[in-house]
Amino acid sequence: VGLVVLRCDAESLVLRPLRSMLKIVARYAKNPLAQASLTSRDNISVVTESESERSFDDDDASDGDGFGTYETEQLITAVSKITDLLRKCWGVAGADIISTNLASREGELAEVFNPTVPGKSVYALFAFAAINGFDHALKCLAGDVMILINDVAQVIHGEVFRWGFGDSGQCNKNLGSSFFMVFRIGLVKEVVEKLEEATRVVFATSEVKKVNVKKRKIASHLRKASSELSNPFDRLRTAPNLYSGLKSNMHMKKHDAMADAMQLSLQSLPGISTFTDRAVIGMLKSFAGIHRDNKLRAWSRDFRLSAGVGAWSVNMIFGMDAGWAVEGAVGSEYKIDATYLSPHVNMASRMMSACKHYGVTILLSEAVQELMSEQAKSKLRNLDRVTVKGSTQVQNIYTYDARSKGADFFLYSRSDDQADMEAERYQPNIWLDDQDLKAMRHHVTDDFEQEFMTGMKYYYDGDWDLALERLERANEIMVDAAMEEGYLHDEMDDTPDRKELYRTETADGPCKYLISFMKSHGGKAPPNWAGWHPLLSK
Repeated sequence: VGLVVLRCDAESLVLRPLRSMLKIVARYAKNPLAQASLTSRDNISVVTESESERSFDDDDASDGDGFGTYETEQLITAVSKITDLLRKCWGVAGADIISTNLASREGELAEVFNPTVPGKSVYALFAFAAINGFDHALKCLAGDVMILINDVAQVIHGEVFRWGFGDSGQCNKNLGSSFFMVFRIGLVKEVVEKLEEATRVVFATSEVKKVNVKKRKIASHLRKASSELSNPFDRLRTAPNLYSGLKSNMHMKKHDAMADAMQLSLQSLPGISTFTDRAVIGMLKSFAGIHRDNKLRAWSRDFRLSAGVGAWSVNMIFGMDAGWAVEGAVGSEYKIDATYLSPHVNMASRMMSACKHYGVTILLSEAVQELMSEQAKSKLRNLDRVTVKGSTQVQNIYTYDARSKGADFFLYSRSDDQADMEAERYQPNIWLDDQDLKAMRHHVTDDFEQEFMTGMKYYYDGDWDLALERLERANEIMVDAAMEEGYLHDEMDDTPDRKELYRTETADGPCKYLISFMKSHGGKAPPNWAGWHPLLSK
């Protein structure tokens, strides 16, 4: 009897909790991105501290669960928290190294930590976001700057996870004043295989139709020929020849997926426009959220930043690119960073930096613009055709006009549940109907767009005299529209200096940049002008 009781106690107090911990580790090794939860299927009974204390005085208790499981329960909770912390710290890029080191090898867990796990090629959209005036904030706030960064991160992380298709939206890391986000499409190998499978299905269906048509033609030809053949054996010799060409069309040429992976056009992927639209909206919603969030709005009233007069406020710039990258961990047994290595990551960073030159909130590379829906493209503005530092690729760059002045984002606030439902019910018409997107673009008029597009045509064609005239006119339209709206009227006095400052603040950044660029060349296109120029600064 004593042995039976001892076995039961050992099973319930020791072995079962240990098995539960191993199950948690095993599940995490299989899928590091899955949240480890304490569930009933793991035979874990949560015991509160008060229940544990009561077990000391309860000599008549028939079992010792209240006291005996408390320590093991703490271990289980600790394991769950550690795995959850790893998931949050390393994210998608570090998932493989976690899985490899936790996975069992020949029935045993890996004993030696191995950080040098080979990376994997993935397709993704890459985005950078940076806080404007961060150096000033860092100097003024000192240690409190961490609170500012975390307030910004709370908004950006929430919108990225919300608008990323499925669970594709991930905030990879913070780099001081900037954040690096990844909207992961999938592993290159898996994407190529799925695309080839879809292609085979489509072509197989088309081939079946062709075969049926050819069969009917062949059958008709055989019936016609049979009347001319006196020997019935001639028919048997004729039929195979008629089908010989048909067999060659039934077999598709096999391609080397990985060899062609880097050349794959992401535009060919089903659903990619919805995926890309949602990612870009995630950035734009982050912009709106930053100017709507009460904590972030309160920083403009911090005396250390703006002497109490609201001269400084939290503002951000964004850059995006699309393509492939190597996903994995970089480092040694002393320190590891889970990251993405790719020229497309660098391009996204260049797009973000170029926002300062053009005076815009967000810049999208041509690779991103090509993947978006037609409704989204209709709201983008082509700003220039350039090469960036470190790249020889000539590309068009685009922006979605977003301005916070005069945009009352707080009027369109919604609960997290409402925002989640809005993201789940995404439709391309959101580009036409969403209140946030309309508010941040309120300063753009039809007349301005027409003048700017005409000016850009002359600019690309090398007719810079007319380009300057049109772009200056477009800039005037932008300023006049802002003055007519009067949303900054209370900030403007009647002094000439203040009026000139007001015109400068409301002017169109891209117009100012292009006008300055053309005038720096004497207002005349260079003899070798081909409609593009290099951006020399990072």
